[in-house]
Amino acid sequence: MKELSKVIIDSSSNAVSLSISLIGVMSLFLGLMKIAEEGGILETISRLVRPIMVRLFPDVPPGHPAMGSMIMNISANILGLGNAATPFGIKAVQDLNQLNPEPEEATDAMALFLAINTSNVTVLPTGVIALRAAAGSSDPAGIIPTTLFATTCSTLTAILSAKLYARFFKKKALPIKSSQDSAQQREDGYPLWISLLCISIILSLVPIAIFFGSSISDWIIPALVLAFLSYGMIKKVKVYEVFTKGAKDGFWVAVNIIPYLVAILVAVGMFQASGAMDIIIKTIGTFTGKIGLPAEALPMAILRPLSGSGAYAVLASIIKDPKIGPDSYIGYLVSTMQGSTETTFYVISVYFGAIGIKRMRHTLLAALTADFVGIMASVFICSLLFK
Repeated sequence: MKELSKVIIDSSSNAVSLSISLIGVMSLFLGLMKIAEEGGILETISRLVRPIMVRLFPDVPPGHPAMGSMIMNISANILGLGNAATPFGIKAVQDLNQLNPEPEEATDAMALFLAINTSNVTVLPTGVIALRAAAGSSDPAGIIPTTLFATTCSTLTAILSAKLYARFFKKKALPIKSSQDSAQQREDGYPLWISLLCISIILSLVPIAIFFGSSISDWIIPALVLAFLSYGMIKKVKVYEVFTKGAKDGFWVAVNIIPYLVAILVAVGMFQASGAMDIIIKTIGTFTGKIGLPAEALPMAILRPLSGSGAYAVLASIIKDPKIGPDSYIGYLVSTMQGSTETTFYVISVYFGAIGIKRMRHTLLAALTADFVGIMASVFICSLLFK
C-alpha cells in the first residue's frame, strides 16, 4: 500500500510535468501548421482531392455543398489538423443529410465518409511527433514512414469495406439534387491525372521512407520548419502573427489534456504497481507477442477506437516509461497506432449525433475493420523496421 500510494501521487505529478514539457513542441508544430493553413494549403489539397472524391461518392452531386465540406475535412486530416477537420466534418454530414430520404438512417455516402475519417488518412502526424520529442526521443519524426504505411492500409480498407458492406445493408437510392452546375464544380479541381500523379508520388514515399528512413529522419523536422516558413512568405502570410496565433492553440491543446493525463497515468500506475500488469503480460502477452503485439501495447490497441484523449494519455505513459521509452519497438508501435488510426466511437457519435442519425447501418463495421487493419499494419511495419 505504501508503494501504491507513492505511485498515485507521483503519477498525477508526472501528468502535469509531461503536459508542460509538451507545450513548447505542440505550440511549434501548430504554429507552423497555422501558417500553411492561412497560406491556402487546404484549398490546394482540396483541388487535388476533388476529382477522386466525385468518383468515390457517386451519390453526391459534384456541385452540392456536401462535396466541398468533405473535401475540406479530409484535406485537414491529411495535414493532421484534427481541430480544423471536425467543424468541416460536422458540416459535411449535415449537408449529406439534405440528400437523405430517411433522415434518421445513414446513407452509403455517410458510411464511407465516416469510415475514411476513422481510418485517419494522415501524412504528417504532428501531435505524435511533438509528444515523442517531449518524451526525449532521439528520432521523434521516425514514425512518419510507419504511419504513412499504416494509414494507407487502413484508408484503403475503409473504402473497400464500406463499398462491400453497403451491398449487404441496402438503402433506397438517393435523389440527385444540386443547386449548382456539376460541370463547373468538376473544373474547380485539378485534372484527374494530376490527382493520381500526386497520390502515386505519396505512395512511392512509403518504400523510400522504409528503406532510407534512418538516413533522412534527422532532416525531416528542419525541412518542415523551412518549408512551412518559406511557403508562408511566398504566400505573403504575416508569418510571425499567424505563427503565434497557432502556437496559442498548441498551448491550450497541451493544457486541456492534463485531466485526461492525470486520470490515465494514475490508473496505469496503480495497475502496474499492483502487479496486475505483470499477470496480463504473462498470460495474454504470450499469445499476442507471437504476432508482434506485446501486452504492453494492448491498452493502446483497445483504447484507441474508444477515446482519443485516453489513447493519447496511454501513449504518453508508455513512451515515458523508463523501461520502454519512445525509441524502443513498443514506443514506435504505439506511436504509429496513435498516428494512423482515429477515435472511431467518438467520431461516429459526434458526427451522427449532430444530425440525429439513429440507424448507422454498416458505418461502425466498416470503421472497425479499417481500425483492425491499421493496427495490424502498424505491427507489421514496426516489426519489419524496429524489431
